[in-house]
Amino acid sequence: MRIPRKAARVAVLDPEGAVFLLRYDNEEVGVHWAMPGGGMDAGETPSQAVLRELREETGWADLEIGAVLCLWEHDFTRAGVPVRQHEHIFLAQGPRRDPIGDLSAAHAADKILRWRWWTPDDLSAAVEPLWPPQLPQLLAGVRRDGPPAEPIDLGYIANGPVGPA
Repeated sequence: MRIPRKAARVAVLDPEGAVFLLRYDNEEVGVHWAMPGGGMDAGETPSQAVLRELREETGWADLEIGAVLCLWEHDFTRAGVPVRQHEHIFLAQGPRRDPIGDLSAAHAADKILRWRWWTPDDLSAAVEPLWPPQLPQLLAGVRRDGPPAEPIDLGYIANGPVGPA
């Protein structure tokens, strides 16, 4: 049985449309790339959680969080506990820059292996899994049409091979 968990992430886009991603290694699903974010603490709203997580994982405390891009659910194991995570994924604009400060303890605790900025072409050619798998298409829609009027509900997505469609 999986424990329900609520989380929030943010797609930080630079002026050229590249997105900042972190490379995680998870005991159940393995290596994958995802946006900064994580579980919501008791009493936190999704927007409060994403600001806290962004600061913890990147050191950035100066970004304004925008619209919710999408919602999705997926399964993985966190700290030995199988969870079904429901995520809000927000949008934010920011400069292309490195994370700030000594984040090694936070990254080690969350099994973050590295980070990088991904261009739209990089995303389309990804060979390692992206969370959510539809990230290239979602961000292409944002670049083309702007943020969605309402969050896109991706529903539940089972773990499995991910790559270019």
